[in-house]
Amino acid sequence: GSLLSGRRPGIGLSPRGWEQAKQVAGAFVGFTASGLYSSPVQRCRETASAFTEVLGLEVQEVEGLTEVDFGEWEGRPLTELAREPLWKVVQVAPSRARFPGGESVTEMQVRSVAAVEAIAERHVGEAAVVVAHADVIKAVVAQSIGMHLDHYQRLSVAPASCSMLTLTPFGVL
Repeated sequence: GSLLSGRRPGIGLSPRGWEQAKQVAGAFVGFTASGLYSSPVQRCRETASAFTEVLGLEVQEVEGLTEVDFGEWEGRPLTELAREPLWKVVQVAPSRARFPGGESVTEMQVRSVAAVEAIAERHVGEAAVVVAHADVIKAVVAQSIGMHLDHYQRLSVAPASCSMLTLTPFGVL
């Protein structure tokens, strides 16, 4: 919506969001996964729940996959935040950004990459499905492809889209 929802409780999927979740889960019919993981934030848990019947797995929440801690920015209108000097830093040089009262973008990347690597290590030679937030996904993908965090905003992660990573002896690719 028009507010930065962040980690706020009580913000679930809209009817359109539920439809998108069911549609993307439907694309996994016949896919074999040995694990289903989600951010503990409600909208991610709800999206992951669409996969439970398709994959025959229960959702396991992973704290490291949670949304960025936007601190004092959480719940504020995006139009208001776009006027903040920090907004430009987040867009152009996110590795230098720390949300007031929250975490830095770099801290988010470190914890989310560690969470995905831990999941991947539990499923060597197997597949796992992970449901997370766009910034978390972009940060993990950026790290995985050797892209500096300052360029991660160039990646596009649409709602209910899929990104595939593979664990190798050299890390997640």
